[in-house]
Amino acid sequence: MKKILVAPVPITPTKPLTPSHLKGVLWVDILLKATSRIAEVACHYSPLVALASEQTVGFWEYLDRRHKHVDFTDFTEEQVGEYYIRYHAEQSRPPYDAIAPYLKAVECGHWLHPVSQRLNEIWSSQFTAFGVQQFLQPKRPAALPVDELIDQLAERELCIDLRATGGALYLDLTEEGLPLRQAITRDGRHNYLVSFLRELVPLAPNYDHIVLVYDDGLDADYFLLQRILSRFGADVRRVPLTRVPISGVVQSARQGGWQRYTASALLSHFANPDADSQIFQLGARFYFVGVLGKSRKLSFDMNEFDYNVARARRLATTSCNRRCDLPVDRFLKGCTIKQTYVDPFKVTTSLMSRRGSPFPSHALDGWYI
Repeated sequence: MKKILVAPVPITPTKPLTPSHLKGVLWVDILLKATSRIAEVACHYSPLVALASEQTVGFWEYLDRRHKHVDFTDFTEEQVGEYYIRYHAEQSRPPYDAIAPYLKAVECGHWLHPVSQRLNEIWSSQFTAFGVQQFLQPKRPAALPVDELIDQLAERELCIDLRATGGALYLDLTEEGLPLRQAITRDGRHNYLVSFLRELVPLAPNYDHIVLVYDDGLDADYFLLQRILSRFGADVRRVPLTRVPISGVVQSARQGGWQRYTASALLSHFANPDADSQIFQLGARFYFVGVLGKSRKLSFDMNEFDYNVARARRLATTSCNRRCDLPVDRFLKGCTIKQTYVDPFKVTTSLMSRRGSPFPSHALDGWYI
C-alpha cells in the first residue's frame, strides 16, 4: 500500500477562521479521510511554520509591548482579529532582537502565547462542529537544525550563502530557470520555507508521495519547494486552492473584511448545528468543496450555503433506506489524481450529482464526513 504525506499550509493562530480557511480545512479533511481507504496516509500540519513565522511572533511581540494587560481568556476570534488588524496597520516591523525570544520559545516547543492559546480553543470547537479531523494540533515532529539543513542544501548546490560576508542566504534553482529566493535575511530572520524544509526533508524518504495543499497566491514558493524536495528524492504533488472572495474582494485577514463571515458567524447562523451535525457537515462540504471548487473565484454566499445544507438534508431523507452495492474503495479509486490521492472535488461533485448520490448519507461516515 502506498504511503502518502499530506502537508497543508498551516493557518497562523493570529486571526479568525474565514471562508478561505474553511475551504482549505474541509478540502484537506476529505482528502485525508477518502485517501486513507486506498493508501496509508499521514498529515503533516506544521506548528513550526505556523508559529515561527514573523506574522505570528511579530503579533505576539506587539501585543506584549502595546497591550500587555489585556486578558485574552474570554476573547472571541473576531476580537483577536481586530487586534491583528491594528498590528498590521502600524506598518512597522519589529527588530529581530525583539522577536528572537519568541522564536526561541517556539523552537523549544513548550510555550504558546495566550492569544494563540485562546484561538486554538475556539478553533478546536469549530473543527468539531464541522466534523474535521483534529490535525491542527498534532505532536510536533523533529526538525532539522537550521545549519544542518543548510549543509544538506549546499551539498546539492541548492543555496547561495552570503552570510559570512554580511549578506543573506538564498535558495537557488536558477539552473532550472527559477529566480533566487531569499530564505534567511542578513539579520538572521528565517522565512517559512526554511521551517517547512527543516521538517519535510527528514520526512520525505518515508513516503511514496508528498501532497502540498496551499493558497494559490503562494504558487511560486511552492513550486520552488516542490523542486527542492524532488532533489531529496521526494515525489511531490501540488494542490493550489483559490481564496474565497467576500463581496467580490480577495484580501488578507490582516486587512479586515471578514467581519460577519467568520466560522463563528457561520455556525451562529444555524440555531443548533450540533442537533443535525451530519447534515450540517455534509452541506458545508458540498458548498466549500463542490461549489467553490479548487480554482473558482465565486464570492461567499450565505444563501448558497443554506441551499447546500438543504441539499444535504434531501440526500439524507431520500437515501436513508436505500442500499448501496457500489464498493467504496472502487468508487474512490475512480476519483484519484494520477493514481495517488483522492481528489476531494471529484468525490464531492459525484455525491452532489443530479442523478443522485451513489451512497446513502449514513454510508459516508469515516471516509467523507
